[in-house]
Amino acid sequence: MSTLWSKGASADQLVEKFTVGKDREFDLRLARFDVIGSLAHIKMLESISLITSDELRILEHELGKIAEEIEMGDFVLEDDVEDIHSQVELLLTRRIGDVGKKIHSGRSRNDQVLTDIKLYLKWEIVSIKDKIVHLFDKLQKLSDEHKDILMPGYTHGQIAMPSSFGLWFGAYAESLIDDIYQLAAAYKIADQNPLGSAAGYGSSFPLDREMTTSLMGFGSVSYNSVAAQMGRGKCEKATASAMASVASTINKLAADCIMYMCGNYGFISFPNELTTGSSIMPHKKNPDVWEIARGRCNRIESIPNEIALMTTNLPHGYHRDFQLLKETLFPAIDSLHEVLDMTVFMLGHIKINRSILEDSKYEYLFTVEEVNRRVLEGMPFRDAYKEVGNEVNKGNFVAKKEIAHTHKGSIGNLSNSEIRSKLNAALNLF
Repeated sequence: MSTLWSKGASADQLVEKFTVGKDREFDLRLARFDVIGSLAHIKMLESISLITSDELRILEHELGKIAEEIEMGDFVLEDDVEDIHSQVELLLTRRIGDVGKKIHSGRSRNDQVLTDIKLYLKWEIVSIKDKIVHLFDKLQKLSDEHKDILMPGYTHGQIAMPSSFGLWFGAYAESLIDDIYQLAAAYKIADQNPLGSAAGYGSSFPLDREMTTSLMGFGSVSYNSVAAQMGRGKCEKATASAMASVASTINKLAADCIMYMCGNYGFISFPNELTTGSSIMPHKKNPDVWEIARGRCNRIESIPNEIALMTTNLPHGYHRDFQLLKETLFPAIDSLHEVLDMTVFMLGHIKINRSILEDSKYEYLFTVEEVNRRVLEGMPFRDAYKEVGNEVNKGNFVAKKEIAHTHKGSIGNLSNSEIRSKLNAALNLF
């Protein structure tokens, strides 16, 4: 196996297999970011005279070709190459000779992989954020369209007070803004350039870290070289925590949809082709999509804890344990993308029951409004509450139609424009 750290002796194959694991597989998604980091690094090396302008031109040309191969899907990690950094350097050396060997001056695989991961996570966070905005738009549209359609609200699993589909859809839209705040925090943690911290203790070369920070689009430098390396694990955990927040919101929406599709509720439905049937019960329309979404979200919510357990009790500096974070986090990122896409797709086909309150079991839904009506007419609240309660117990409470009509108007009056402004404020944090 080709390794950057090789001093001539070959590693035992059993050790290679165990220590490398699935790292090569997950390294492929870091390829474009490794090239971005290398391009910034060599420009900085030329600025401090560690390579010549001609060597810079040659390196930029070959890195550009590698970047094109990556975008075209033609880039692979060869069987005997340990990681993405080794592969890029091997290709350069193979194609342009000794000039390719100069690219590693002033950096270590430690700061190189951390740079790649931070660039990658920034890119993924923005992509997830964009999908959340798309889901937000879908929920806001549904909220506007169904703001006047009443539905029962539940507390403790019991019929409580009137709600509306507008309120329900809008609630998830606004909740997603909290998730964007967490994504913005994760982005800020990732948005610090570690390149130049080398193995954690800097370099004797006069590296211009401000230059590479600007070239790679980082917001700031990780100034202390030890602190830069301590970002490994913390960056992944912050991203995972933000993802878990998104997953928590979608998990609750999925649970609602599963419950509301149930025949005992019948609040919503979906076309037959978006549900599944039973092998023996021909009437079944199972919410398998939402159940899988709920299950995936539960798994995503476990990732921050898994990362915390993997990185707890490690002293400062690089440890090979960090390599395993890719196996935990990267598939979870893919899963969240798929869940977000499927949630938007399912909501695009949701059907609303417009006559839920015609069911007699919701006859007590407006007891609070009746209490409030009597209070407005001058009756003390406790007396009004007791009177209505007695009517309910005796079975002679009847909600006045004008109360239902009034409540319908007030509960549908949502401040969607203000929620949109709140979203824009969160997006400005990126």
